[in-house]
Amino acid sequence: MTQQQLLDRANRYFVGGGNGEFRLPSEVNFVVSHGKGSKIYDVDGKEYIDFLLGSGPMILGHCHPQVVEAVQQQILKGTTFMALNEPAIHLAEQVVESVPCGESIRLVVTGSEATMFALRAARAYTGKDKYLRFEGGWHGVNDSVLHGARTLQPGEYPRTAPDGGGIPKSWSQDVLASPFNDIDRARAVIEAYKDELAAIVVEPLQRCILPRPDFFAGLRELATKYGIVLIFDEIVTGFRMAWGGAQERYGTVPDLATFGKTISGGYPMAALCGRGDIMDVMNGWRPADDPKRVIASGTFNGYPIGAAAGLATLDVLRQPGTYERLFAMGDRITREISAMGRELSIPLLVGGEGPVLQVLFTADTEIRDYMSMYRADKRKAFTYGVEMIKRGCFVTPFEKIYLSLVHTDEDINRLLDASREVLRGVIAKM
Repeated sequence: MTQQQLLDRANRYFVGGGNGEFRLPSEVNFVVSHGKGSKIYDVDGKEYIDFLLGSGPMILGHCHPQVVEAVQQQILKGTTFMALNEPAIHLAEQVVESVPCGESIRLVVTGSEATMFALRAARAYTGKDKYLRFEGGWHGVNDSVLHGARTLQPGEYPRTAPDGGGIPKSWSQDVLASPFNDIDRARAVIEAYKDELAAIVVEPLQRCILPRPDFFAGLRELATKYGIVLIFDEIVTGFRMAWGGAQERYGTVPDLATFGKTISGGYPMAALCGRGDIMDVMNGWRPADDPKRVIASGTFNGYPIGAAAGLATLDVLRQPGTYERLFAMGDRITREISAMGRELSIPLLVGGEGPVLQVLFTADTEIRDYMSMYRADKRKAFTYGVEMIKRGCFVTPFEKIYLSLVHTDEDINRLLDASREVLRGVIAKM
């Protein structure tokens, strides 16, 4: 079939023509045929340098030989068992021993599950229902976290509202929000609700917003003081920003952390990990009538193929020079695109750091919270993304640029050349 025929069928059978929130305008929409290394190819044979990487999991690129071999070997042994298996045990050991908060772990399938179970564990452990999140952070698609994630105007802190249809409004009463990076406002909310708060949940790198030096230290101090469970959502940052994740890079140890993407090797796999006493509420040997007993189960928990792929991925990531290479590429992109903005008199910032970046068109000198990010020019960002895709750089409009270990200097050159062409030829005229 031709690409257009496949797109027509997708539009006929998929809701909205796709399988989720990710969508491309018709002028650049395509159907992926296959991927290899840092490239993907559409069914018509066009090559794209992949800077989306499946929304992050493909940190070793597509069809990495070690991952492929590990998966092939495991497939011959069986795909799933609903029982302990060797790859899952080894992956659990690797994560627990590598991250600062690690004591116990539960392997699940998706990041949304990991966050849901982490919050459930915190509520059971503390006996309290409310939690504090930070406006604009993304913690998956469960009903319990889609409050204050995509606010369309400044929040009436600490109140939240559902972020979409079908989410009970009543649940918002247990979800409080505060601006990221503002420890004074967070402190005010925490101290006002300290007797009702089970957890504080935060992305260490919120989308592309770097934490201020005092922010996590302040949250850690307040959580400890008031017996609140501090949860780091490291679905994006775990094993990507450093071997021990963002908690290692930013120097704050949470009570629980969630992981995904990089520990999956491109297969379904996620985890929640942390303090043994909190994690123990998920102990299946607890009596059924124990009010602290948490159900955190799933048919594919400990999925052996995902675990085998994750182990192979971590084996590559632990090699010397890994994070130096990822940050060198990111630093170069940040430096050169920022210089292009100054040269062309286009107000822009490159948010994030290292292997997670985002180009924001804004006159602000700093992106410190969700609302400063929200004020950025979305029309220009969308245009930039679409024009980059036209030039063979697969990025997602409005969102992050992910880097992998297999991106080459030539790949980065092409990204920068395309960026200069788009900024000078299109964005400067808007």
